[in-house]
Amino acid sequence: MQADMRNLVECYQRSCERFADRPVLGTKGASTWIWTTYGELGSEIDSVRGGLASLGIGKGDVVAIISGNRVEWAVACYATYGLEATFVPMYEAQRVDEWKHILGDCEAKLVIASTREIFDRLLAMQPELPALQYVIGIDLPEDDPRSFATLAREGVASPVPARSPDPSVTAGLIYTSGTTGKPKGVILSHGNLASNVVAMSRVFPLEPTDRTLSFLPWAHSFGQVAELHLAVSIGASLALNDALPRLLENLSEVRPTLLVAVPRIFNRIYESVNEQIRRRPAPIRRLFDDGVRSAKRRTHGERLSLLERAELAIDDKLIFAKIRERFGGRLRCVISASAALSPEVAEFVDAIGLPVYEGYGLTETSPAVTVNTPAHRKIGSVGKPLPGVRVVIDESKGDVPGQGEVVVYGPNVMRGYHRRPEETASVLTADGGLRTGDLGRFDEDGYLFITGRIKEQFKLENGKYVMPAPLEEKIKLSPYVANVLIHGSNRPYVVAVVAPDVDAVRRWAQERGVALGDLTSDPRVRELMLREVDARSAGFAGFEVPKKVLVVGEDFTTDNDLLTPTLKLKRRNAEVRFARGLDQLYREPLTTPEPVVAP
Repeated sequence: MQADMRNLVECYQRSCERFADRPVLGTKGASTWIWTTYGELGSEIDSVRGGLASLGIGKGDVVAIISGNRVEWAVACYATYGLEATFVPMYEAQRVDEWKHILGDCEAKLVIASTREIFDRLLAMQPELPALQYVIGIDLPEDDPRSFATLAREGVASPVPARSPDPSVTAGLIYTSGTTGKPKGVILSHGNLASNVVAMSRVFPLEPTDRTLSFLPWAHSFGQVAELHLAVSIGASLALNDALPRLLENLSEVRPTLLVAVPRIFNRIYESVNEQIRRRPAPIRRLFDDGVRSAKRRTHGERLSLLERAELAIDDKLIFAKIRERFGGRLRCVISASAALSPEVAEFVDAIGLPVYEGYGLTETSPAVTVNTPAHRKIGSVGKPLPGVRVVIDESKGDVPGQGEVVVYGPNVMRGYHRRPEETASVLTADGGLRTGDLGRFDEDGYLFITGRIKEQFKLENGKYVMPAPLEEKIKLSPYVANVLIHGSNRPYVVAVVAPDVDAVRRWAQERGVALGDLTSDPRVRELMLREVDARSAGFAGFEVPKKVLVVGEDFTTDNDLLTPTLKLKRRNAEVRFARGLDQLYREPLTTPEPVVAP
């Protein structure tokens, strides 16, 4: 652990020197994984730093990149830091107009493109971006003067030593997802990011022998800090997942000890395992269910009898161990953040022997604020504040005693929003705190629970407030639901827009001998969705439960601009997209129909 780390140049330099022969980044080849060592990474960073300097990149300049996770991404990032320049990452999945907005807003002097297609798009917009002098392509032929390979060769010929930035120097701008408008740049200093890396390494017992399969985008603060910088700082290794559909296959090949993920991944584990168990003989289902119940009781501190412990050991050997083997068989720590993880899912994943630790944070907090750890964990909570971080609940922003807006203090709090002084002033308090916009509460043991987001809550005609996200996450646990939007602002009651899991619904119909036509208009599909919504709404207040459902024919994706690149719902976009159908729902009379039972 680099306890005295002050900047991200020290983060990689110390590890490249100490762990020179150890693997750091793995790329999947045709038949095997190809590993870059720490020593090789350090040499490549030195070369690209020199190449950037030869183009006039220096302190305060901005280097941008549009790329998925790859070795060149990490090289460009750390090379930029060593020139005291600012690194601005973007997603390949973002819209072209968002790339253009970000490049213009941050006044990037140089941008790196992963693919030829992105390179050509950047060249086309370059005349409209006065500050943009250079466009570099990673996948261009090595002899092309605009290629990343050429940039590195220039650096070999003209080496430049790395500078060690003061903690106050801006390391990067990370642009928010833009769920409510145009992306805005969060200014994060070396001190912000380094403090978060150090704090996380203090509470998690990570070792240089640890390995993770990296699939979260490094363009997002969570993936960048919790995966890349944290792993590099301790000398661990990261295998780079090449495609999400191959995640399970790659997990079994890489056999990671650590996995950093978002709730969507854990939801898939929950759904796929339960679907497979449902298809097994009754004795296996009973054995599995008994084992899960006993494991959950053990997690909650209940004492198991000798017989129960023996039965759980059998369950673990015959069933749970086989499930864990699909994920490589070595996972001892899985970390979830970025969105709320359902306690039901967390308990299930933990019960099958994949210890899950949920945390909480924002891009504006570099990102981690609180986290459950092996020493202090309470499922359902997002843990306790990291060392050096203080969290205050502003009850003036809530309507329930003990609950209010989460305000964060600490070295991880951003310096502000780039060129957005009014928005900066609206979230940074006079004494240095950050108003997160999230509602939360502490329990008697000091664990933080996030209860909703202030901007997302809406009020019904009767004055009742509804927090949609918690119920949306519960409904998405249905095997028949791919995505959902809870709607009802200034309406008499709540409704749900449901994107069905087409394959699962077709299987449901086939098992019942039902021929379905258009899923969006078939009354049996609508009734199935309503039953699923009702079943997942148990425990919520009656006024929060959707009274009707609108079944739509498209899933929510980044391609149709209903999800951000980090897979968060673009609520406003979805409400506009489905406005006509929603209006029609409210024009129809509210009745309680007889259930439609498939023959």
